[in-house]
Amino acid sequence: MEEEFDPQSSGSFFDFKGFLYRLLSYWWLFLICLAITFSIARYINVRKVPIYRETSLISIKDDQNQMFGGNTSLVFNWGGTTDKVQTSIIMLKSRTHAERVVQYLQFYTNYQRQGKYNIEDVYGYTPFTLKLNDSFPQLYGKRMTFIDEGNGNVRVKIPFTGGTAPLFNYSTLKPSSITAPNTDYDEVFQLGDTINTPFLKATLLPTDVYPQEGQEYFVSLGNFNGTAGRYRGIGVTQTPRGSSTLELSLVGTNKKRLIDYLNASVQVRTEEQLRQKNLFATKTIKYIDSSLKTSNVDLDKALEDLNKFQNKNSAVTLSGGAEQISIALQDLDNEKDGLSRQLVYYKQLEDYLRTRTDYTNVPAPSVSLIDEGSITAGVANIVQLALQRSNLAYTAKEGNPAFRDLDRRIDAEKEVLFENIKSSNRLIKAQISNLNRQIGQAQGKLKQFPKEEQELAEIQRRFTISQEAYNLYTEKRSEAEIIKASNVSDILFIDRAKDVGKGPIGPNTKLNKVLAGVFGMVIPIAFVLIIFFLDTKVGTPEDVKKRSSIPILGTIGKSKRSSGLVVRDYPRSAMAEAFRGLRSGLQFMYKKRGVEGAKTVLVTSSVSGEGKTFTSMNLASVFALSEKKTVLVGLDLRKPKIFDDFELENDKGVVNYLIGDATLDEVKQKSGINHLDVILSGPIPPNPSELIISDAMGEFIDTLKQEYDYIVFDTPPLGLVSDAFELMPYADASLYMVRQGYTRKDMLGLVNEKYQREEVTHISFVLNYFQQKRKYGYGYGYGYGTYNNGYHEDDAPTGILGRFKKLFTRRN
Repeated sequence: MEEEFDPQSSGSFFDFKGFLYRLLSYWWLFLICLAITFSIARYINVRKVPIYRETSLISIKDDQNQMFGGNTSLVFNWGGTTDKVQTSIIMLKSRTHAERVVQYLQFYTNYQRQGKYNIEDVYGYTPFTLKLNDSFPQLYGKRMTFIDEGNGNVRVKIPFTGGTAPLFNYSTLKPSSITAPNTDYDEVFQLGDTINTPFLKATLLPTDVYPQEGQEYFVSLGNFNGTAGRYRGIGVTQTPRGSSTLELSLVGTNKKRLIDYLNASVQVRTEEQLRQKNLFATKTIKYIDSSLKTSNVDLDKALEDLNKFQNKNSAVTLSGGAEQISIALQDLDNEKDGLSRQLVYYKQLEDYLRTRTDYTNVPAPSVSLIDEGSITAGVANIVQLALQRSNLAYTAKEGNPAFRDLDRRIDAEKEVLFENIKSSNRLIKAQISNLNRQIGQAQGKLKQFPKEEQELAEIQRRFTISQEAYNLYTEKRSEAEIIKASNVSDILFIDRAKDVGKGPIGPNTKLNKVLAGVFGMVIPIAFVLIIFFLDTKVGTPEDVKKRSSIPILGTIGKSKRSSGLVVRDYPRSAMAEAFRGLRSGLQFMYKKRGVEGAKTVLVTSSVSGEGKTFTSMNLASVFALSEKKTVLVGLDLRKPKIFDDFELENDKGVVNYLIGDATLDEVKQKSGINHLDVILSGPIPPNPSELIISDAMGEFIDTLKQEYDYIVFDTPPLGLVSDAFELMPYADASLYMVRQGYTRKDMLGLVNEKYQREEVTHISFVLNYFQQKRKYGYGYGYGYGTYNNGYHEDDAPTGILGRFKKLFTRRN
């Protein structure tokens, strides 16, 4: 049975079909790997802490509250809504803001308990909360156990072993330490009690969480900076982009922590923004309060002097002329007083700008009740630029070109403001000089009246000035109070963060399952691929066909029989039937070639252990069972084997005949099988190759052809010696044994090369030790099933690859 050699197939280095069948044969490995990877994925998934994402929605509105009129107000609103939105985004993500919120919520207090697989964060899920007194240092970094004992009682246990205990003041952010007790602290408190110890000062407040008697909670005070740093990752996005609506988002493992931080974050920012917005009103009120105090003293003194004068001089009144002069003096004094306040403010403003570097707290003109347009605009521009520089510090490092640009613009505004102040000072001083001259003229006219009227006019003048000043300050203070009270934050809650039952966004357990499936498939595929590429042994008929154009005559399976003569001992077995099929194939070849008379067949292989002797014995046996006179000739002169299975003595054989030491009748022996004789190799000679190529060998074979119908030659392996090549001219057909899982693929190269050069003809491959549709997944040849040989122990696969095969096919 011959098959055509496919050059395209022989040139392919990867047998996809063979790899696929090999892959399918390891189905059990896929099941094991999938079971392991899915078990690992489940182990990881059940231990992963759920991750949640909470959000809140706020709006930044443009709510200006003008203070003392449009030109005098310095409210925190320069740049319009766009600047407010950007400022809020920067501030909400800043470290300073995170510290304020952490301080406000005391988030450095950790609440935990032992879960099924790990320690769980149970903030917001405890029947108590610890309100620390931040004025005192607290026990730092030590785990405290709080046990719910029922009826509102909580046992507090803190382990101590002497030495020192670390403390941390969360108000001043300074560490310290104290001498620790030599024994553990153990005390029971009622909810609402105050814990007052040298290392912990706090109030144990109840919550709405239902208590669980006997439940242990672990409380510890952590690192302030580290805690604040974790919350700088808050997400702030404009929704939609470019709008004044901001979505705040936070991701974490504890829903209530996320919700509390988001809501407190907005609250803290709202209070801070409102404080900044009210800053100038607060300054105005503070300034007016100090001025009112002085004015009140002056008013009381003027009123006291007026009462005393009237008590002594009840009959004295101002005449018409004296009263007119007195009123004129009062108007001049009020005007002069206003100009004097401006001079004082300009002096304070100039000193501040020349001596300070932070201009966000520049004294506002409104504080001194000044509404000079150029001065108010200059101060507003400087404060605006200073605030921009302050906000830039949250996102850029010092040395950024933007800082230099802002500093240059601030300096330019300062120079303009200094010129305006200088100009205003000259003008005001000129006005005061003119007022002083008018006051002097009025006072000269008043001296023309009686002394008592002059004295009364002076007292009434001081009283009126003090009273008007007092009334002015009182009115301005009321205005400032109203403005401050009516001021609202520019930040408006749209949606507060709230637990609405949303599930976790992570961990991605589905991804872990997908990865488990991928790895569960990839690992076996990679393993089989490695085995496939490392396996240099012939595994399938396709391996032979891809590497040689020599046809495959048939296959011989594995046998579970202990005997090597399976055709003799088990003539009805499938193995015997395989050899009958091999016999039919040979007869077809003989007929095709037109061979008449005695027919010869040579059996060889690449190396020892591939089953050539086993095949020779059983092939000769199957010829003999067809009642054909057959002889089996052992021509492996170096390693004879036939005599063991036929239980014969190897004292005489081919060697004796070739050297003329014995006749043909003397060397041939009965095999115990009808019509089958055996000629053993005889003693091992020192020159086997010379005997093989001698003329005596040709005479020997010619003699055999005259006596026998079939002659079977058992020859040495081609991969070791060239004896078989020398004997092939005497053979009508040659069988080259290829053992599945044993013969190396590269061993076929030698015989294939000689066949292509036509140095070897009439040769066919026979696959031995063949497993059909099991380990290698192929059905081929005559389909006689799977068998086990066991002929020679050294036939077993060797090396690392052989041990792998033995390990993974032992179940077969």
